[in-house]
Amino acid sequence: MIYIPLIERRKLAADFISLYEHLIRLPNSFLLESSLMIDGIGRYSFLGADPFLIFRSKNHCIQLISNQKCVTLSGNPFSKLKELLNTYRIEESNLQFPFCGGAAGFFSYDLGRILEKLPSLADDDLNLPDMCLGFYDLIIMMDHFTQEVYIISTGLPETDPDRAYKHAEKRLRDICNVPIKYLPQMDECPEKRMKGISSGRRLTWDTVFGAYKPGNTDANKMSCHFDKDSYCKNVQKAKEYIRKGDLYQVNLSQRFSLPLTMEPWTLYRRLRSINPAPMAAYLNFGSIQVISASPERFLKVAGRQVETRPIKGTRPRGKDISMDQCLRDELWNSKKDRAELVMIIDLERNDLGRVCEIGSVQPQELFRLDEYATVFHLSSIITGKLPEDKNVVDLLRAAFPGGSITGAPKIRAMEIIEELEPVKRGIYTGAIGYLSFNGNADLNIAIRTIIIKDGQAYFQTGGGIVADSDPLAEYRETLDKALALMVALGLGGKPGHERL
Repeated sequence: MIYIPLIERRKLAADFISLYEHLIRLPNSFLLESSLMIDGIGRYSFLGADPFLIFRSKNHCIQLISNQKCVTLSGNPFSKLKELLNTYRIEESNLQFPFCGGAAGFFSYDLGRILEKLPSLADDDLNLPDMCLGFYDLIIMMDHFTQEVYIISTGLPETDPDRAYKHAEKRLRDICNVPIKYLPQMDECPEKRMKGISSGRRLTWDTVFGAYKPGNTDANKMSCHFDKDSYCKNVQKAKEYIRKGDLYQVNLSQRFSLPLTMEPWTLYRRLRSINPAPMAAYLNFGSIQVISASPERFLKVAGRQVETRPIKGTRPRGKDISMDQCLRDELWNSKKDRAELVMIIDLERNDLGRVCEIGSVQPQELFRLDEYATVFHLSSIITGKLPEDKNVVDLLRAAFPGGSITGAPKIRAMEIIEELEPVKRGIYTGAIGYLSFNGNADLNIAIRTIIIKDGQAYFQTGGGIVADSDPLAEYRETLDKALALMVALGLGGKPGHERL
């Protein structure tokens, strides 16, 4: 069955995230937001709620939840996901929207165990799903170029054409009558309370602790699995593996946790104000919320065209324009960071080449420097073309998890990560985004991401270790990457930072 969606176009009278607040209490709502334009990323944002199907998996156990009924299956979750996407295929030929309804949610880093035989040494203390995806028959899309909103209703999961059309009409009518016609302005949004920090301002440790008045979060209540010395020792262990020839590079991370002292949605709004990102996300999946301000695109599929944008190389923002320029130049001219990125480019080209047409995988931009509120990043753009008989699930199988957050060679790097990191990564360095019923997809790398579960906030940061890595510098890089997350969570005061 091929579905043709109904589409309503509107002009938006308020900001897009205010629109999401009308849906936030509906079951399994999501927001995929581009709150920062980076060349080629950031034109569209999407939101949705109340999916007709929830797809969850853990190892080879699959749960399909619909109409408050749960069916449990055993098998390969990628195979089942591909089957479902084929079942609900959309024919969308008149308007080339990137996302016309489909699956939205997250893929855990640990889903890699389905694809490769890996040791299981780290503690799975959070016990998160490997996959958690809602299948959404209706989504709302914002085009930031035209400032227009499109409401796209598919009529799914009805299979009879007449019934599907009537269902799509009803869903479209219901949603249009509530949030689009009436968009109240918020009396005071968190962005207005940020005490001088805005998306247009560089963010450094000094400017944060000079301008920001923290909330009631106590830095002494924050815990992490490494202190400075133990993290540096693990960097040395990783370097020893590199010296022995096991691998060229490995990504080593540390996880932080602390009690959450605000509503998860308030935290998202604070984070987007401090650190706008081109591939941000808010997932409200019942017992867990996922808050992401990711700068990195993992995989995009548009028709048969594929793109990935690996990041390798980071510098913090400077105190002023002059220091900013010095740090930009330092990163741009860093032989170490360029060498790291080239390794990952080769890895990503190999991953894409497993499913893309022969000869189609090419670096479109070998080195580029991107600017964010707290850091500069060195990145690359690699593209390819899928053959007619392959789709986004085949691409995921070939490329997951992303090479920029594992290392090279990928499998050996993942084995060493499992040995050196005490807890399983879960969503961190997995992927968040959508798989559209029309075959398109856009997924981030789940970095700069906070997981909320049982009143605790968890977040993780890391960096690539190579033969000449300085352990203390690598440790400091994890803190630079954590800066925006810590501030959004209400941590303030330099002593808390120095304690780490």
